[in-house]
Amino acid sequence: MSDPNIGRFLGKRYQLQELIGTGAMGRVYRAKDVLLGGVPVAVKFLALSIHNEKMRLQDRFVREATTCALLGQKSIHIVRVMDYGVDEHNTPYYVMEYLQGQSLNQIIRQQHLSLPRFLSMTRQICLGLKCAHDGIPVDGSIYPIIHRDIKPSNMLVIQDPSFGELLKILDFGIAKLLQANGDHTKYYLGTLAYSSPEQMEGKELDNRSDIYSLGVMMFEMLTGKMPLMASTHSFGAWYKAHHHTTPRTFVEVAPSLLIPKELENLVMSCLAKIVKSRPQSISEILQTLESIEQHQQARSLKHEIKNEDDQPTNTVTLKAEPEHKTNGNSQLQLAPVKNEITFTTSWPKNKPIADIVFPQPVPINGEVVPALWVMLPQQEIIQRLVCSRYNQFLFITAPHPMMLWITVLCNRKYGAKWLPYYLDLKTSLGQEMVKLMVKTGYYRLLLFARESPNSCSHILVASIASAQCQRLQQWMMSAKAIVSVTDPQISKNLLKQEYEKIKPKILAKLDTIDTDSAFDISG
Repeated sequence: MSDPNIGRFLGKRYQLQELIGTGAMGRVYRAKDVLLGGVPVAVKFLALSIHNEKMRLQDRFVREATTCALLGQKSIHIVRVMDYGVDEHNTPYYVMEYLQGQSLNQIIRQQHLSLPRFLSMTRQICLGLKCAHDGIPVDGSIYPIIHRDIKPSNMLVIQDPSFGELLKILDFGIAKLLQANGDHTKYYLGTLAYSSPEQMEGKELDNRSDIYSLGVMMFEMLTGKMPLMASTHSFGAWYKAHHHTTPRTFVEVAPSLLIPKELENLVMSCLAKIVKSRPQSISEILQTLESIEQHQQARSLKHEIKNEDDQPTNTVTLKAEPEHKTNGNSQLQLAPVKNEITFTTSWPKNKPIADIVFPQPVPINGEVVPALWVMLPQQEIIQRLVCSRYNQFLFITAPHPMMLWITVLCNRKYGAKWLPYYLDLKTSLGQEMVKLMVKTGYYRLLLFARESPNSCSHILVASIASAQCQRLQQWMMSAKAIVSVTDPQISKNLLKQEYEKIKPKILAKLDTIDTDSAFDISG
């Protein structure tokens, strides 16, 4: 029998095209947003009607939907809600970003997760949960969000061109909205195998209930099996299991599994039946995961640095240059650099005399080449004449195509100087800079001393790995095709979160380089 919803319009904007999912909380359709030229979206109809107590429930739906939309803007690990409404049958619906990927439930069933992959996935899930638990400002007050239905089928795994494997949490706020349609002391909503003891009792929940469900899911991710088993799949049997049955151990269900003891202890603590015995916040879990991840990375870091083909980023090999002379005060001075760029290039009049970074192409030898213009105090430049260089690019497609261009100058004695720049790939400058970098395979850093800004004091050349050039080309083409409907600042904020997360990893890689090298200053 054909689905009568196919072809139907919602709000004169969203045309339903295909049923792509069903569950206890509702049905999900792929649709196209005709207002934006057919951009694909996902529409979820919730399994409730607001005939009774219409105004109270509709007001609540609007609040929950608004909160979900804010969550999706605040965290890249939560599926973004873009619109909401109530159809002619008084059934509420959400309009979400349409993402093609796999359910974590499917992945667990199909393959064993390696420890690094488990740690990456779990950290991303925790970042999304932390954002929700920390709360969203609504009408002047902080409104914490508890998911209430954490399980693998509510985790979507997609392949992102910048971040690689990216996890997004589905259905935030929906459980509480559905529960509002009944008497919460008698009406259970959730998934029996993942529910906390207090959730089974119908109590008011806090973040620690999600932590219990996360513990069940982590156990399943690592072993492929459940920590608790019920005699039957009934509410009563699962109530007994969550309240009185001791969780199975890792040795019991997966005797050949080798995982750090610290990780085993973390998972089992999340499964504590007494709320106070669990980790009290997602931040505690993130700290433990980070500690485990650092220990694991330390073992393979030197190997990864040496194996250039396996590196996701580009560490530049640097050439030595003659030792710089010192003056009577033993202060290093910049040697004058004479080439076409220094003769023809001066600090733009529309740029402040300040510590800033910006991209702008420069002409040399009859062609235009990409360049990153940098102004720093003279001493900052001098201190990093001998150092290690590192560059990396991050890209995000939604809600606005934005690239973060990261350059690091690191000296063992003076530390790292971070030179990040957010490049909007919907602008002509963004497209031109990426096109030039792909064409040349490098970019120049033009260093200007703040004390003498009229001329370029030093020039560096940073190469870009061929694999990275290919990704830049793909990102540029993707950005051209994407229709942005929101503030680019949101994408900047999301990239900034990822930037702060990877900075310790970049420093760890740089620490493994045995010696600092002098820059090649050839123009």
